Amino acid sequence: MGKTERFEKIYSQGIISSTEIWVDKETGINYLWHKDGYAGGLTVLLDKEGKPVVSAILQR
Repeated sequence: MGKTERFEKIYSQGIISSTEIWVDKETGINYLWHKDGYAGGLTVLLDKEGKPVVSAILQR
C-alpha cells in the first residue's frame, strides 16, 4: 500500500520571498504559507467574511 500525501500545493509565487497556497486533501481547507529568507509563517486562508476557504476535496 503506497503512502499518499495529505497536502497539495496549488499556487506558488516568488523565489527568495515566496507565497504558496496548500490544500488539505482530507478537509479541503486552504492554507497560506509565506517565507522570506530564513523566516516563514503558515495560516488558514480566510475569505472576506473571516471564514476558512474550503476547496472541493482534491482527488487522491
